[in-house]
Amino acid sequence: MLRDVQNRDLSITIQGERVNVPIGISPCAMHKMAHEDGECASARAAGKHGAIFILSTLSTCSLEEVATAAPNTVKWFQLYIYKDRVLTTSLIRRAENSGYKALVLTVDAPVFGIRYKDIKNNFSLPSGLKLGNFSEELSVMNQTDGSGLTKYVMNLFDDHLVWDDIKWLKSITNLPIIVKGILSAADAKIAADLGCDGVFVSNHGGRQLDTAPATIEVLPSIAREVGHRVDIYLDCGIRHGTDVFKALALGAKMVFLAQPILWGLTYDGQKGAEDVFGIVVNEFDNAMALAGCASLDQIEKEMVVHKSVYSKL
Repeated sequence: MLRDVQNRDLSITIQGERVNVPIGISPCAMHKMAHEDGECASARAAGKHGAIFILSTLSTCSLEEVATAAPNTVKWFQLYIYKDRVLTTSLIRRAENSGYKALVLTVDAPVFGIRYKDIKNNFSLPSGLKLGNFSEELSVMNQTDGSGLTKYVMNLFDDHLVWDDIKWLKSITNLPIIVKGILSAADAKIAADLGCDGVFVSNHGGRQLDTAPATIEVLPSIAREVGHRVDIYLDCGIRHGTDVFKALALGAKMVFLAQPILWGLTYDGQKGAEDVFGIVVNEFDNAMALAGCASLDQIEKEMVVHKSVYSKL
């Protein structure tokens, strides 16, 4: 209390780029299922707030379309590694040529988790939509008995990936490499030892391994292990500005959200996504002021105490 918080600065430098807020949009597939403007609208929404947008490999707008639609937005590209390494390399080259600033390699999906709702609904891309980054042959998910997305992944994604493949990836690109899907300090250390530029704490929205921990629960141990060596990012479960504050206090340098953006996109396209993002930013700014922090470096881990501490009193 009684700290000067009149002039608050939420900006931060991430992978060499200055952004206005430590909040970004996490990769999420198929935004055109929410709104016809798809990922182009979401990327522009991020740009309006001076934030980072991460494009999914399984987007319904292509790398090039998003780059053209949101030229002033800082953009990263989330990468799945396909069995066809030539195809994977082509995606990386397109990202480089389109001005994307980092690769976010998803490492928690050697296979897809058992998604009963997708199976029950025989999920596939609606008629008229396709994956924007691929030819017709590689982008269509036909109606099937069960999840068309799961069958797509099983047929095309490389389920033989190991840590040595990070070396291969580093050998073919100079973009920063951030590994996404880390839930243990041991894996975070391996990533740092291999020279990765960031560790992304994520449980894939809770849709992979059932009863896996919440990202906020494992964040402190990962921060203790590698926080002094590499950037730590976090997604999954970020719904309020206070969630952002807690994550930063416990060791994340930046947080990302996806589902709330899709809610906004469904409601009112780009403006809806901007509004939802703005709500979270405003809540975070408010939390900063009420916690006595005028800048991000004033957020301290002691400001967040686990509820179990109070249960012992």
